Amino acid sequence: MANRYQAEVIVAGAGLSGMVAALELLDQGKRVLLVDRDTEENIGGLAVWAFGGMFFVDSAHQRKAGIRDSTELALKDWFSFAAYEPGEVWGPRWAEQFVHFTTPHVYQWLRSLKINFFPVIHWVERGLFQPGNSVPRFHLLWGTGYELIRVLKERLYQHPNRAKLQLCFRHRVTEIQVSEGKVSGLQGWREDLDQPFEATADTVIIASGGIGGNIDKIKANWEPAWGTPPQDILNGAHPYGSGDLHDASAKINGHVVHLEKQWNYAAGVRHPQPRYDNHGLSLVPCKSALWLNYRGQRMGPVPLVTGYDTRYLVERICQEEKKYSWQVLNQKIAYKEFAISGSEHNPAVRDKKLLQFIGNVLFGNKKLVDDMLDTCPDFVVAGSLEELTDRMNALTGTNDVSLDFLRESIQQYDAQIERGPAFHNDDQLRRIAHARQYRGDKARTSKFQKINDKNAYPLIAIHNRILSRKSLGGIQTDLQCRVLQKPDAQGNQSAIEGLFAVGEAAGFGGGGIHGKRSLEGTFLAGCVLTGRIAAKTIGGEALSL
Repeated sequence: MANRYQAEVIVAGAGLSGMVAALELLDQGKRVLLVDRDTEENIGGLAVWAFGGMFFVDSAHQRKAGIRDSTELALKDWFSFAAYEPGEVWGPRWAEQFVHFTTPHVYQWLRSLKINFFPVIHWVERGLFQPGNSVPRFHLLWGTGYELIRVLKERLYQHPNRAKLQLCFRHRVTEIQVSEGKVSGLQGWREDLDQPFEATADTVIIASGGIGGNIDKIKANWEPAWGTPPQDILNGAHPYGSGDLHDASAKINGHVVHLEKQWNYAAGVRHPQPRYDNHGLSLVPCKSALWLNYRGQRMGPVPLVTGYDTRYLVERICQEEKKYSWQVLNQKIAYKEFAISGSEHNPAVRDKKLLQFIGNVLFGNKKLVDDMLDTCPDFVVAGSLEELTDRMNALTGTNDVSLDFLRESIQQYDAQIERGPAFHNDDQLRRIAHARQYRGDKARTSKFQKINDKNAYPLIAIHNRILSRKSLGGIQTDLQCRVLQKPDAQGNQSAIEGLFAVGEAAGFGGGGIHGKRSLEGTFLAGCVLTGRIAAKTIGGEALSL
């Protein structure tokens, strides 16, 4: 006998977008069924582990920091970076809506919940071959994604209409039910009881995340221009980001688009204490490290430097015969610059310990570096170039790294530094100089530090692999988050009655709001915004400026 549930609205997925939607629906007095495949202790999904950057435009934090921003400038940057395909409709429309709505309906809403942001705004995705963020827009949640989910969970569980919320965990949704041309519920499997379940409702919201947890699906939808996918891709997404509801939506004629547009990261390493198979961490690559290919050669013609174009980093590495890379640095650089994205490895920010955070910025996060050197199998340490080469090759079980290539790459770079800033003719050094002009980067960026410097030893090499993270494509929706059918022969589309999609499941809006690239900080903010829009639409209300 199937387990049966009934509600006015079913929200499939208890991550950030699903929690926001459920909270808004409870505010309206709706009876809500929130189902999720994970356990209750893991409510919030990947957002719990997020560093917590959010993209806002002309915010109070920007103004206080003297950053002059506008929706006009942000849209210009967005469209430059997105590089939408000709004829793309919903991505650009969603971009305009997001840029206009993110500050009033995400930033101000979160602040009304007593969630705040660090005063120094990060400047990421500045652009490489096309302009990116003209000004800093990456607002760091004080408390990281952990604090965001803590606050939302508390509000859900203590809501005045809490009796109207039913939470069902360990439920895997596999099918969308349709009755008389309208979505009427969901079907799936209770993994805790090994039994089927059915849930009926007037409306269904898909909030199940992307496909990043399904490496086979990542590879099957790999960007064709990049050739074959890397043999070894680490999972930096949620293990239940399987794409089940993408497939279920397609079965009822929902339009699933742009799954090849993936926001993967270039600097992935194995998690020292993995929570699931193939679990990877996303490093924040050191700007002063040399990024080398599998043979120990510096990649070019433009050297790889983080903070300008994440997509290009992945694309360039995937042009190599073996699609992984190395970062080579020394202990002095690591202590000053090394970081890992996410709440887990940023406890000072997560736990809101200001003095500890300032100390890490000023004096370096030595504890984090030492912990990774001791526990992560993708780090090697050596007292000479010869020893470093041997240990790099021992790690991969090959003889691919050439001592001659490694020595030449480092010598050429170090020689540029020895000539002095007036004679630097290296793009990495120019970008380091540029980064150090902004106070948000200066304290965490070395001032032209040589690699083969005995006073900065030991040498360190980090074995980087491509890491899955975000899906830029997904279930296509209109501006109210209603799922759209596949276009007919004339190109016309209509919404599937009773079905909505939010967050990463919808490509953060429209099935592809970002186009080819994200300006970063747009993922968490996109989850909040789409969750609010869907719920408001269901309640007969619309967000407006």
